[in-house]
Amino acid sequence: MTLFSSTFTSLENALDYSSAKNRAISNNIANVDTPGYKAEGVAFRDVLNQEHSILQAKKTNERHLSFTNDAGEPYRTFTKTNTVYNHNGNNVDIDKEMNELAQNQIQYQALVDRMSGKFRSLESVIRGGN
Repeated sequence: MTLFSSTFTSLENALDYSSAKNRAISNNIANVDTPGYKAEGVAFRDVLNQEHSILQAKKTNERHLSFTNDAGEPYRTFTKTNTVYNHNGNNVDIDKEMNELAQNQIQYQALVDRMSGKFRSLESVIRGGN
């Protein structure tokens, strides 16, 4: 018997992904002027992992994402090495990072609100609808 529905697990995974993305974006912003720094990103892979037995992928480049999850996480962190925006070898685009940070904060808050709503529903059931 499970105490919580699979919705809690999905929300937990989404919050973990959002937190990892926030860490990567924060590192990128903090290192915007660091010579040679390469921006980090986070890729979400859970949907492909659920269907890996059905989907057969042909990788034509080593940077292509695999359909299998080697790390056990529904996401993976990677380094963006294929671009250079500054003369010092740094590839952080501060405008893009700030945009992604704002989007990620909105997504995170929506997930937290949804999780809070699920807990309020459970609390209501425990209290007998009062």
